[in-house]
Amino acid sequence: MEVLSLILIIIIFLFSVVIHEVAHGEVANMLGDPTAKLAGRLTLNPIKHLDPLGSIILPGFLILMSMAGAGGIIFGWAKPVPINPYNFRDQKYGSAKVGIAGPLANISLALIFGLALRFLPFGTGEFSQGLILVFGYIVWVNLLLALFNLLPIPPLDGSHILFAFLPASMENVKIILSQFGFFILLFVLFFCLQWLLPIINYLFYLIVGAPFF
Repeated sequence: MEVLSLILIIIIFLFSVVIHEVAHGEVANMLGDPTAKLAGRLTLNPIKHLDPLGSIILPGFLILMSMAGAGGIIFGWAKPVPINPYNFRDQKYGSAKVGIAGPLANISLALIFGLALRFLPFGTGEFSQGLILVFGYIVWVNLLLALFNLLPIPPLDGSHILFAFLPASMENVKIILSQFGFFILLFVLFFCLQWLLPIINYLFYLIVGAPFF
């Protein structure tokens, strides 16, 4: 992968995960929990959201692997916004609502830029082709973030959604996932993440009307 493409993906990824986290905090604030707001995390300033492992070490390692010819997905995450679910007015589904907010923000970005790619009259000049490339990466990265975070593995957003709807009779599932979620997540990150690629590429095609370049 070319260095310029890598830099472009990193910038898009960084701001996409920031919007993802801000969406969590905004919905939590709307539900009665001002923790993220009081911590100064309802900002688009990426420095406030950087996580040493997820924003620097892991993406840096994956970039080096990609530049060495190993391929694979360049991935990471931002520092989660602080949430106190006991402040939610909706104690039953509040965590699910906050959990779904991040992926929905990414899906919204993918739809906005994807439909722009599909329907706006881009030209054939160098600037237009560059813009098409940027928009395409925005769609693809945000689809990746949305689908990955919807996996029902703690601490991903999908687990909060799952736990909100699990019946009391399946409490053991919640306990097991909570205890081993980190190890399951590591396994998925390094061995199963590529399985999402066909789904992401198919959704990209549905939105944009053309395959991912």
